Amino acid sequence: MLLFPSLALAEPIKVGDTKVTFDPPPGFKLVPKEIIDLKWPSKRAPQFVVGNESASTTVAYDLKPNRIPQDKLGEARKSFTRLFERIVPGIQWKKNELVEHSGQKWIFMEMTSRAVDTDIHNIMFLTGYQGKMLVFNFNSTKEEFPKFEKSLRASLKSIKLPNSK
Repeated sequence: MLLFPSLALAEPIKVGDTKVTFDPPPGFKLVPKEIIDLKWPSKRAPQFVVGNESASTTVAYDLKPNRIPQDKLGEARKSFTRLFERIVPGIQWKKNELVEHSGQKWIFMEMTSRAVDTDIHNIMFLTGYQGKMLVFNFNSTKEEFPKFEKSLRASLKSIKLPNSK
């Protein structure tokens, strides 16, 4: 079922009003706000999302008001780990570490979990940027993840911060 018939995105996407860019997976389209509100019914929903036709595999990205300085990323990773282990049903860690990308440190968390109607494969990638928290969430059903894994990981690797090569 086609949920949003807009054109596929061919150029890098800018994160809000920043100069941060990334390449969406091929064929992904902007997800309308009404679908975002259904998929993320909490007040912490991402502001921006691109996804496949059914929005069952998505890349959510946002700049949140939380301040995470580079020297505090280790502490933030530990806090997120404790929080997720408390609130995410059936969480299984694939990776949970600090990595270097685009000239700075990032928290890289890859996990699977249970949702109400299906199992989920999630890759979260976040860092501090201009006094805020830059967040990317590469999210797929476990069933679809093998089909999209290569393009999701390529999209993650394409993230560019200004003044980085």
